[in-house]
Amino acid sequence: MDVAVGTETDFTIPKLLLENQQKWADKVWMRKKELGFWREYTWKEACGNIKNFSLGLMSLGFQRGDVMAILGDNDPHWFWAELAAQAAGGAVTGVFSSSGAKEVKYFLEHSDAKIVMAQDQEQVDKILEIKDELPLLKKVIYWDTKGLRGYDDPILASFDSIAETGLEYGKDHPGAFEESIAKGKISDLALLMYTSGTTGLPKAAMVSYASLVASNTSFYSMNPITEADEWVSFILPGWSAEQGLGLLASLNRGVKMSFPESQTTVQENIREIGATVLMYPSRLWEMTAATIQNKIAETTFLKRQAFRLCLPIAYRAADSKCSGENLGWLWRIPHWLARLLVFDPLRDKLGLLKIRVAFTAGSALGPDVFRLITAIGVDLRQLYGMTEIGVSQHTGSDIKVDSVGLIYPGTTVRITDDGEILARGPSQVLGYHKNPKATEEAFAGGWYHTGDAGHLDEDGHLYYLDRVEYMSRLSDGTKFAPQYIESRLKFSAYIKDAFVVGDETRSYIGAVININYDNVGHWAEKKRITYTTFADLSQKPEVCQLIGSEVKNLNTKLPGGQRIQRFINMPKELDPDEAELTRTMKLRRRLVEDRYKDFIAALYGENEKVSMDVPVFYRDGRRAVVKAEITVNHVN
Repeated sequence: MDVAVGTETDFTIPKLLLENQQKWADKVWMRKKELGFWREYTWKEACGNIKNFSLGLMSLGFQRGDVMAILGDNDPHWFWAELAAQAAGGAVTGVFSSSGAKEVKYFLEHSDAKIVMAQDQEQVDKILEIKDELPLLKKVIYWDTKGLRGYDDPILASFDSIAETGLEYGKDHPGAFEESIAKGKISDLALLMYTSGTTGLPKAAMVSYASLVASNTSFYSMNPITEADEWVSFILPGWSAEQGLGLLASLNRGVKMSFPESQTTVQENIREIGATVLMYPSRLWEMTAATIQNKIAETTFLKRQAFRLCLPIAYRAADSKCSGENLGWLWRIPHWLARLLVFDPLRDKLGLLKIRVAFTAGSALGPDVFRLITAIGVDLRQLYGMTEIGVSQHTGSDIKVDSVGLIYPGTTVRITDDGEILARGPSQVLGYHKNPKATEEAFAGGWYHTGDAGHLDEDGHLYYLDRVEYMSRLSDGTKFAPQYIESRLKFSAYIKDAFVVGDETRSYIGAVININYDNVGHWAEKKRITYTTFADLSQKPEVCQLIGSEVKNLNTKLPGGQRIQRFINMPKELDPDEAELTRTMKLRRRLVEDRYKDFIAALYGENEKVSMDVPVFYRDGRRAVVKAEITVNHVN
């Protein structure tokens, strides 16, 4: 069933689920790697689990309009629980498994969750720590029983026990599951999806089935996703990308969903499954580009020379593909040989050999990374949007690597006088849960105010620059977008993170850089440079020279006024557990700039070395201070 917007006013995801159960009963829907083996679930088996669990929720008093929170990593049980709650008329919100107890409390309290579905003992312990502060919480259900058999808190129950209760409940209430699904409307609330919270506490966007259908319909209009495709589910399940490209694609097009054994085996499992559709957040593509460059740097002389010889050919082919032009005859045979000898084996090692189409989202991917990934043979496309609305994406044959693509059909974009991107369309959410003021501000005049700066070109391509509030200007009037420069810095194999600074009181741009500890560590070992800790390695003169050469290389690609003149290597990594990055790995710029204001001051001071106290924040709430001597590096 390929649902078009507005064709079925009573459409809901649970209704689609029932149709699929009949259409694809014996076809494998989901697979999970467990103890080295793939456990398969057909549509019939999975739908049976969903039905029984949904009836079990009803027996607990879960009813239409209630909210279930799910806390855990990607697993069939995660999505069974979601679909079961929606079938019962409820909505679902996803909580990052890496969240601490205080963060979990915020999400559960704010969403008014009455039921929590938790993965395992680790996640259950977080909830038991805060359950007395959550008066609405009725039940905590877990799906992995390891380590929980000795727990006797009456609020706890296993997934299987609730499903067994549901089976008995269904015998006493025949047709209850189907009747509940039949009551659903396309305007019903399906998900409470929390924003990343880069500028404050995350807001809960209210996502209706109508919004999900509209997003999916727009996506399919630009992307040929079919029943033959394979998808490995590892992106945060509560994020819109996994909901749309993963779950809804499987429900709408029959895409097979596979779940990795753990977060550490994702690449291996993607390769093993032979996934054909892939979604990496921009950060993972940056890490992939860094891995490619590091592997080439460490390989044999002959392989290194072969890569360097073939790369210009691959770039020529990539540029032709992006522009929708055919590769000239003189280039086809060299390109075929380059793929056969160099790039196919490389993609195979990265788990990308079978990928037919790949996507990136989260934040704009730097053009250098985009070109490299495309050059090695991956059909990569940038998606641009946010939890509140889908806006644009690249098509397969009209790609400008520094744009975020063409506007989705049915969606309208306009740029305000101060450069802000406004959007409206059928995928727009209902507003923010329990926050009418934020809803009114964000959707003023019927347009969603993205807060992003950008522009449209004459061909209809949308360009994202940075958040409007982060767009900067130097004392001489030079304008620059910090995030754009940061994304170019992260193309380096030796730079993992960075934040760029400069304002109207400064005459030049400075950068605070996080080295890539693994890659720089390997480089240091080859150079026989001894070090003890991250902090020690980051301040080694040879490492400062290495990063300086990377910055200098970037400067040659930037306009004169936008070049970095000084940088500092941070003695510690930016960390989401310290609130410096969001759980989707976006920089919390204002917090970081305030926390490390001494670093910024040093960039514009007169001293070559500065001794300072570096704050460290632990997951359990403890704070500490690390004393470090920081080198201020000048870029010639």
